[in-house]
Amino acid sequence: MTNFSLEGWLPAQQRRVEALLASRMEAIARRSPRRLSEAMAYSLLDGGKRLRPVLCLTFADQVARASNGGGEPGNDAACALECVHTYSLVHDDLPAMDDDELRRGRPTNHKVHGEAMAILAGDALLTDAFALLAHGPAAEQAVRGRLVAELALAAGAGGMVGGQVLDIAEDRPAALDYLNQLHRMKTGALIKAACRMGAIAGGADEATLQAADVYGDAVGLAFQIADDLLDVTASEAQMGKPTGADAEAGRHTFPAVVGLPQARELAQSHVARALAAVRELEEGDGPLAALARYSIERTS
Repeated sequence: MTNFSLEGWLPAQQRRVEALLASRMEAIARRSPRRLSEAMAYSLLDGGKRLRPVLCLTFADQVARASNGGGEPGNDAACALECVHTYSLVHDDLPAMDDDELRRGRPTNHKVHGEAMAILAGDALLTDAFALLAHGPAAEQAVRGRLVAELALAAGAGGMVGGQVLDIAEDRPAALDYLNQLHRMKTGALIKAACRMGAIAGGADEATLQAADVYGDAVGLAFQIADDLLDVTASEAQMGKPTGADAEAGRHTFPAVVGLPQARELAQSHVARALAAVRELEEGDGPLAALARYSIERTS
């Protein structure tokens, strides 16, 4: 693929994700209390970059060499990833965690629906993510089982939740190795899972799955470094939430530990690693290459 335009392609993919999420949320709302489904939808349908589901769908499409290459298992995987990501944001914003008042330019979930309902909405988003993945025809159960395992490992104690524990530890060292471990778990695990889950849904062989693994690891770290850089350099209006919070809270970030220039170099090196990993998967400069670059070139 040559002359690929992310500006034209990405909004269409985000609309694809929005439609999938809206249909899944509508089904959840039909079987749940109204207050709960409203709190879930408030955060789940609040837009955002949708990087994880887009990565999932893109890997499925590229591996299968077809639009909607992962079929319904791939679509459900994309939605399940965003449900888990959204639950993590709702809980991260709570007073016991980051105590944030804004998310994407709007009041955080607990500011609108109350702390108890925000906790329950997060719980429901997490649990229903696995219901989405698990339910399907008998012929899909083998691939759906693999997808459930991938998401559970990425979201749990050895992944996102464990990374959050490392992030709030009072004795966390100002060391690059610690930061890499923390963010491979807290942010990177779910991004890598998105790539692997899309590849699995698309029917990847072992070599392709390994390429998705390396790409996801690299993009996950690059994305987090970019987040740390934006927290230093971007405005609150750009980010849709307060900036400078990491420094104010005394958190060790990539710019704080290695400096701004080296942090930018590290991000570039991870993007280069991602590009090399998928060179044989897509011809020329395709969507995966563009998404890797986007992870550090974005402005919010």
